Amino acid sequence: MQRPLRLRRQEDFAHMRKAGRTYRHPFLTLSVAPNPLSHNRYGFVTSKRLGNAVVRNTVRRVLRGVIRQADPSLAHGFDVVLVARPPIVGQPYQAIEQATVTCLKQAGLCKPPVGEQLP
Repeated sequence: MQRPLRLRRQEDFAHMRKAGRTYRHPFLTLSVAPNPLSHNRYGFVTSKRLGNAVVRNTVRRVLRGVIRQADPSLAHGFDVVLVARPPIVGQPYQAIEQATVTCLKQAGLCKPPVGEQLP
């Protein structure tokens, strides 16, 4: 993921806890807050409850891949944090992708396809 698209600073994550809305799925928790930029920034949290470093890095890599594919079709101007939950470990890519897309839709970040009108 490109450096300008990453949330890295502790202050950014603290802002998400204060101002962000949270959406939950058994595999992950998604927090969303508006930002003043013209692009989205993403943060990924994988705690030690998931397993050792290999497991955490694998989960983080899969989540980054899902977000990389979804980013062009998302509304811009938001900070998004994905927090992995223990049931995500060992799940196939498609299940993680489906869980992430479900949370993004709940948050209202998915743009409608071209030619489709909003209700």
